[in-house]
Amino acid sequence: MKTENGEWIMKGCDPSSPDALRSPDDAKALIRDAGFMPLFSNDIAGFSIEEHVPASAWWSGDGRTDPWEWRMILAREPDIAYGKFFGRAAGFVSRDFFPTLANYRRDGYDFDALFEDELASYRSKKIMDAFELDEEAVGRELMTSDLRHMAGFGRDGGEKNFEGCLTDLQMQTYLIIGDFRQKVNKQGGSYGWHIAVVETPETKWGRDFVTSAYSEKPGLSWRRIAEKARQIAPHASDEALRRILGIRRSYGETA
Repeated sequence: MKTENGEWIMKGCDPSSPDALRSPDDAKALIRDAGFMPLFSNDIAGFSIEEHVPASAWWSGDGRTDPWEWRMILAREPDIAYGKFFGRAAGFVSRDFFPTLANYRRDGYDFDALFEDELASYRSKKIMDAFELDEEAVGRELMTSDLRHMAGFGRDGGEKNFEGCLTDLQMQTYLIIGDFRQKVNKQGGSYGWHIAVVETPETKWGRDFVTSAYSEKPGLSWRRIAEKARQIAPHASDEALRRILGIRRSYGETA
């Protein structure tokens, strides 16, 4: 996706292509087979949902054909995680591959240990505390509109950079977007835009599963991630892979 004169220009495929994604089920199959997939195009050619969908399909509001609507459907899938995982941009990771990504991104740290070692900001800690996590990192799910307030972020003297901190926590795999919901009025009716609902991956899948690759060195997990990406985009450069699949952090190395 690129912007020209204030308009988004989508990098779509030929509508007649036999490989075009035409439904949420097609997208699910691609994500499950690939292991992970950004939503929008990036520095790795062919490595996005966007490039596998005709450009005309976007922004129609039709959940059967519009990839922007698919993200809400796919976020609810029991074996898919959605969030800002790729160069701080949105995308999907299959349940089977998530432990490998988590081991690399977290470098073996649970969030509390990361904070205790002064490798996470106090703002990120305030966000994580709002989920009231138990010892298994399982907690409640929160709409981002509620989370912002509960974690002490706001326009009137509150903490700053809520979106940046929330993105950091998704990039580190401590949080995912598990659903999209509308607000509910006093009469019980839904209204307004659909808002992202955030939770930990442990809440969705359990701590034992999410941390099941912790026995592996993060560098080995990185090699698995890079090899998986090259199955999709064999000509991707090391630099592009690190830019899209790596993570900037103050601890450890990217591989």
